[in-house]
Amino acid sequence: MAREFAAFSKEEHDGRMARARALMREQKFACCIVMAPENLYYLAGYESWVSVNSPQALIFTAEEAEPTLILRNVDLSLALETSWVKDIRSYHLHTENFAARVAGILEEKGVTDGRVAIELQSYALPYALGQELAAAMAPIQLVDATVALGDLRLAKSLREMQYIAQAAAFTNIGLKAAREALKPGITEIGLAAAIEGALRHAGSDYWAIPTELASGKRTPGGHAAPRGKPIEPGDLVHIEFAGVSNRYHTTALQTLALGDPGPRARELYDIALQSLKAGIAAVKPGVPVAAAEEASLVPLRKHGLEHTAMMRFGYGIGIAYPPIWLETLQISRGFSRRFETGMVFVLHSCIELVEEGIGIIQGGTYHLTDAGPRMLVGAGDSPLVIV
Repeated sequence: MAREFAAFSKEEHDGRMARARALMREQKFACCIVMAPENLYYLAGYESWVSVNSPQALIFTAEEAEPTLILRNVDLSLALETSWVKDIRSYHLHTENFAARVAGILEEKGVTDGRVAIELQSYALPYALGQELAAAMAPIQLVDATVALGDLRLAKSLREMQYIAQAAAFTNIGLKAAREALKPGITEIGLAAAIEGALRHAGSDYWAIPTELASGKRTPGGHAAPRGKPIEPGDLVHIEFAGVSNRYHTTALQTLALGDPGPRARELYDIALQSLKAGIAAVKPGVPVAAAEEASLVPLRKHGLEHTAMMRFGYGIGIAYPPIWLETLQISRGFSRRFETGMVFVLHSCIELVEEGIGIIQGGTYHLTDAGPRMLVGAGDSPLVIV
């Protein structure tokens, strides 16, 4: 059955479900309860952000039986716009017990014990709801499959890359708007408005994280939201935002300068570029992700600045809903995963000197090919732009 706003073909969703079911058989799961909106979109084609306040789930077994999508009744028409799932159930918030409904669906599917996969790390599954589900389904054992399910999304298909390319085009428009709007006296909020307005006018979908923007002495705040602070000559300005197409995000990161920021800021910017270049050079298919972060730290250590790199070197990106746009891929020390062709990720260097009031974050979104990472959007390892 055709869905008016479906982003992918039924055949592509069939392939995704086949891989999810193979994972279930491999890890001996009796059933899977998908609650994170990113995975609901990826597997079921259901496009909705309301997991944050209205539980919803895709429930399926390892067999080729029809999965079941359960959601709040007020959102039924949204599933009919995009999802290929035929068995769609609805419930009324607060008057019907969601956990009991889910337990009943599992019983229908013959699942009354064993291991059931679920995303215990998702914000869509708060602790209280998790307890309700566990009690309603006892003696079933709920097993965390957040990483396993999220990892299904890391290598992007041709169709996904088309949406990512469109998102990158939106993001580039936002970068251009930032450079054009940055003038003495504009506030951080005003500059964010110029970026966000340009994104929306270009056709971007809404983004999962607020625009991060800070200037002057606020730049060491790595995740600063814009304030009503006027931007003054000599200020560094850190911006981070995403363009979005069909929920696929691409992130731009850039540190600009409004006029000459002074020799110390220019020196630190150049060191941050050395860090970014060294980390990017280490990114290759088959290489451990930790090696990229280790490489990015070498130039910082030479200057006694390793302690200022407070952010991971990178992370996977793709489908996202508020409040995050991170995928399960973490490009950081402490992780054993290796880079794979087809991954899309954000890479960035970071220097945060709170005591000096100087912060620099520089990078962009990259696609890993057999030849290495290809930047899709962002400032990347470019010289400091002085507006």
